Amino acid sequence: MEKKHLSDIEIAQAATIRHINQIAAKLNLNEEDLEHYGKYKAKLPLSLIDQDKIEKSNLILVTAMTPTPAGEGKTTTSIGLTEGLNKIGKKTAAVLREPSLGPVFGIKGGAAGGGYSQVIPMEDINLHFTGDFAAVEKANNLLSALIDNNIQSRTHNLNIDPRTIAWKRVMDMNDRALRQITIGLGGTTNGVPREDGFNITPASEVMAILCMAENFSDLKKRLGNIFIGYTYDKEPVFAKDLKAENAMAILLKDAIKPNLVQTLEGNPAIIHGGPFANIAQGTNTVIATKMGLSLADYVVTEAGFGADLGAEKFLNIKCVSSGLKPKAVVLVATIRALRHHGGAKSEEYNTASAERVEKGFANLSKHIENIQKFGITPVVAINAFPSDTEEEVNLVKEKCKAYGVDAVVAKGWADGGDGMTDLAEAVVSVVESHQNHFKPLYDWNSSIREKIETIAREIYGADVVDFSKKAKLQMMRMEKLGFDKLPICMAKTQKSLSDNEFKYGRPEGFDISVREFEYATGAGFIIPILGQMMRMPGLPAVPASEGMNIDDNGVISGLS
Repeated sequence: MEKKHLSDIEIAQAATIRHINQIAAKLNLNEEDLEHYGKYKAKLPLSLIDQDKIEKSNLILVTAMTPTPAGEGKTTTSIGLTEGLNKIGKKTAAVLREPSLGPVFGIKGGAAGGGYSQVIPMEDINLHFTGDFAAVEKANNLLSALIDNNIQSRTHNLNIDPRTIAWKRVMDMNDRALRQITIGLGGTTNGVPREDGFNITPASEVMAILCMAENFSDLKKRLGNIFIGYTYDKEPVFAKDLKAENAMAILLKDAIKPNLVQTLEGNPAIIHGGPFANIAQGTNTVIATKMGLSLADYVVTEAGFGADLGAEKFLNIKCVSSGLKPKAVVLVATIRALRHHGGAKSEEYNTASAERVEKGFANLSKHIENIQKFGITPVVAINAFPSDTEEEVNLVKEKCKAYGVDAVVAKGWADGGDGMTDLAEAVVSVVESHQNHFKPLYDWNSSIREKIETIAREIYGADVVDFSKKAKLQMMRMEKLGFDKLPICMAKTQKSLSDNEFKYGRPEGFDISVREFEYATGAGFIIPILGQMMRMPGLPAVPASEGMNIDDNGVISGLS
C-alpha cells in the first residue's frame, strides 16, 4: 500500500485485508480451530490455551505518561511494535482491548490504532464487532431486572432494602442524563420506585469479571460473587442469592472467547474485553493475554491511560491474580504531552519549546520511577508527531539516559512496522538481557488503608490520603464482610497524577480524597472513588458523531 497522507479510516479502507484463515496460519492454527464471524474475524476457543507455552513466551506491556485529552498513542504504538517485532523475525501478536462506543462518538475516537499502525477491519472493531459489549450489557442488565423483580415479588422476596442497592444498569454510550434516575414509576404493576442510574458498559463489573476470569467455571463463580446490597436486616446480598450466575454466564458464552483479527501488515491481533482504566482496571482479558502467549513468542499488550492507572492495575491486580509476569514495559511519551505538562495550552501543543519539554519531563520521570518500583526498567517510546523538533527529541533522550532508560523514536503512525524496528530491537534487547524481575507494589493481605496509601504515596506522589466519613464507614463494613484482602482499583482522573485534573506535570505536596467505595467482589477488587469521578461520561459540546457520514453504498467517513 502506497503511503500518503490519508485519514485513519481511508488507510483502513484502502488496506489489503486477508482472510482470517491466513492470519490464523501465522499462529499455526487451522480453519477448524476458528469460530468464524465472516471472512475477517473469528473467535478462538479456550481449549487453545497452553500453560507450558505461556511460561516460555514474552509479555510486553505498553503504557504511557499522563496523557492529553486526545491520548498519546498507546494502541498505535502497541500495534506498530507488533509490526516491528514481526519484521525483525519475532513471532508476535498484539493483544488489545475492544473499543467502547462512548468515546467513538464522543471525543477520543476509536481504539483501533491510527495511521499505518492499525487493526482491521477498523469499522467493525470500533462499532459492534462480535457483540461482546452487547453481551456484557445484557448480562449486567439481566441482574438489574432480577433485583427489581425480587423486590416486587411476594413469594421469592429476599427482603432486599432498595436504598442499599449498589448495582447499576449500563449502556455503551456517553449519556450524562442517565447518571441518576428514578425507576418503578407508574403504579404497582411497574415495580417498586427507587433511585437508580446507568454506568457506561466498560465500567460494568461484568466487564471487569470477563477480563479477570481464567475459564468458564471461574466466570460463573465470579458472577455469583457480585455484591448487590443489603437486606433490611443488614445482611449482604449477592448475585448467587438470586440464582443469577448461570443465566448471566449463558449470555456470555461467546463473549468469553477472544477475537482474532489482523494488523494492516497482516499480523495477528487478539482483541478482547474493554474496561476503562480511570474507572475500572483498564486491561484486556486474562484469557486473551494467555491465548496470545500460547500462540506467539512475543505478546504486546496495553493498559489504559497513564502508568499511574492502567499499568499500576495491570501489575498489582491482573498480574498477581493470573500469575502473569511482563518481561518488558514500553512507556509511551510524546513531545506534545511534554509541552502540555510544561505549561503549553491546547492551541500550543504543536508549537516547539525545549523549555516546556524540559519542564514537562517531570511527569515522564515520575512514570519512569514508578515502573522501576515494580522491578522493571522501561523503554521509553517517543511517539513521533510532525511538530517534534530534533532539539526536543534529543533533550528527552538525554534526560531518560540519566535514569538508565533508553528512549527510542517510534514512527509507527507514519511508517508502520518499518518505523518501529528500532523500538523492537530495544525491547528484544531488554527481554533477552533478563534484567527485569517483576514484583508487585503491595501485599494484598495489607489493610485497605495501607494499600490505598501505598498507591497514593508511591505512584501518585501524594502526602496524605483523606477518607470521608462515608468512606471510613464503608471500610469498616468491608472488613466485616471479608473484602479487606482484595486488591485496590482506584477510580481517579486520568488527566493528572493527583485527583485534581488541573494539577499537571509532577504535583508535589498534595493530598488525595477518597469520597466513597464501590465493591467489585465478583471481579475481585475494591474501588475507591477519588474526587469527582463519574462512571457514566457525558458527550463534549461538539461530539465526534457530528463529523461522521455513511453514503448510499454503506461507505463510512469520519470514524477514527
